[in-house]
Parts: sequence; structure tokens; C-alpha cells
Amino acid sequence: MSEPIPLQWNNPIVAQRADPWVYLHEDGYYYFTGSVPSYDRIEVRRARTLAELSGAEPIVVWRKYEAGPMSKNIWAPEIHFIDGKWYIYFAAGQAREGEVDHSFRHRMYVLENESPNPLEGTWTEKGQVVTKWDSFALDATTFEHRGKRYYVWAQQDPEITGNSNLYISEMENPWTLTGEQVMITTPEYDWEVIGFLVNEGAAVLKKNGKIFISYSASATDYNYNMGLLTASEDADLLDPASWVKGKEPVFKTNEASSQYGPGHNSFTTSPDGEVDIIVYHARTYKETVGDPLYDGNRHARAQILRWNEDGSPDFGSPVADGPISVQQKEPVKG
Repeated sequence: MSEPIPLQWNNPIVAQRADPWVYLHEDGYYYFTGSVPSYDRIEVRRARTLAELSGAEPIVVWRKYEAGPMSKNIWAPEIHFIDGKWYIYFAAGQAREGEVDHSFRHRMYVLENESPNPLEGTWTEKGQVVTKWDSFALDATTFEHRGKRYYVWAQQDPEITGNSNLYISEMENPWTLTGEQVMITTPEYDWEVIGFLVNEGAAVLKKNGKIFISYSASATDYNYNMGLLTASEDADLLDPASWVKGKEPVFKTNEASSQYGPGHNSFTTSPDGEVDIIVYHARTYKETVGDPLYDGNRHARAQILRWNEDGSPDFGSPVADGPISVQQKEPVKG
């Protein structure tokens, strides 16, 4: 019998990459993207292990325009493989026009690539993901469940006080929504409304007969933290009543380990699929100078996601930077 081999990496796994997205593909590579500090482009890198992502060459797959839509504040790209093609979901604002600043006029957009390797081939713009309001929108993610594809995103409802709520809709194709678009959470608890009234940065995890959606809340300084929504896998996911919202944050600043403002996560696994892993960003210091959005030191980190006896995820607390190691149950097949 082969001996188990350790799964190990050092945090941070990639420096100065906020909103980190890690996708383990069937080709055995981890694909990584995230917000670059200059917010002017989208990069993708890949590696066989999480530990190797930091040294992997980032490939620029798309750059912002000089004016008009998609010309400012390129945020939170996610890479997905859907029906044999690669897709990147991202949000973008617009550059200033005279006296009018459109920096935060964010809308959501999609890129497509037919190449087996997304670091190669051509990325084609599929356009804006149109929702029922033309308002501030960002942080889209997508998942499949029982033959249907869903889209989850953050948006500002003109009729609701606040910055963003979370919505879900079914998709007609990877860049088009269809049917009802429903709100599944709005900032309401004290920990969700510090600085800004924000629910954003959704990530989906399916396990133990449940569908979990993590999300981030409050301002992007040390008050940033994560909450959790839960639905049964048998529920109508377009019914807001199907989603149970936790009253307390599940992942938040840990001053003892110098991890401040953890959030905007993604989920992945060990290469053998046996170990669940959360990937998130955080800073190592509490106070920032100026707008924390433009502090580039939100680094991407990863740690083990454990499970409670009732089948719910146990996020624990953000651990200190340095080595992380866990024994995999089975050796990686090479």
C-alpha cells in the first residue's frame, strides 16, 4: 500500500492578489486568478500544486479599455470551465469622462476561450450579463445543480438602502440570465453593515446534501468578514425561503494570527478531492492609509476547511502566515 503524501503550502500562496479564485481542473492543474492591485487587467496562472502557484508565471488574458465600459477598476475575476469552454466572469467600472467619475459604475462581463489550455488561445468578449436593473453589480459566480446552471451575484437595488445584496438566477447560457432573479440576502446584522452595507463575493460549495454560499460583508478594511447561506439540495433554489442565513460571521479578523479582513473566498480541494480548502484574501495589519480598496496588500491565502458533525462547514479562524500541511487519505495518482 502506498504511503499518504502530505498536502502542503506556505501562506500567502500568492502575494497582492485580492478576491482569489482557485479552480482545480480535470487536467490536474490549479488555475488561479484574482484582482491585481492596479485593477487594470486580468491574469491567469496555473500550477500542479497550491504551493507552486506563487512561482507560476501569470499570463495576461485581457486588459481594460481606455474609455467607456470596462475601462476602470477591473475586479474579482473568476475562471470556470463550462460545457467544454473556459469562461471568466468579472466586474468593471468606467474611466472618468470630463467632470464625471464613473469609477464605480460597475457592471458584470464575461470572457470565453475555446482552447483546452486557458493560458493559450483567444479570449472573446461575450458582453455584459444583463440583470433587471442597470445598477452597481459585481462579484458573479456560477454553479451547476441537477442539470441547471445558476448565477449568483451582488447588486444594488435602487429601492433598497445599501450598497449590495446577493441575488440568484437560472442561466440560459454562460453569459445570459433567464427567468426570475431573486434576492437571497441583504445586509441586516451589525457585522454586515460596518462602513458599508455590503453582501458580496459569493462562493458556492455543494456537500452533505446541502448547498452552501459563503459571502463577504462590511467595508474592505479589518471589518471585512464572511457569512454563510445554506439550502437543501432538494430545495427550490430560486425561492428565497430555501436559504437559511447564519446570524453570526463564520470567518473574521484574527488579531492573534495577524490576519485582518479575511474574505472574498473561493473553495477548492486537494488533488485527490479528499480535503476541502478555502482560499481567501487578508492583510497582516489592521490600519490602512486612505481608501483600503487601494491598499494592494491583500494577499491570497489557503487553509483547510473542516466539517461539523451536522454536516455544516467549520471555517475556524484565519491562521498565521507560514507552512500548512495535512496528510491526504490517498496518494495523488500521477
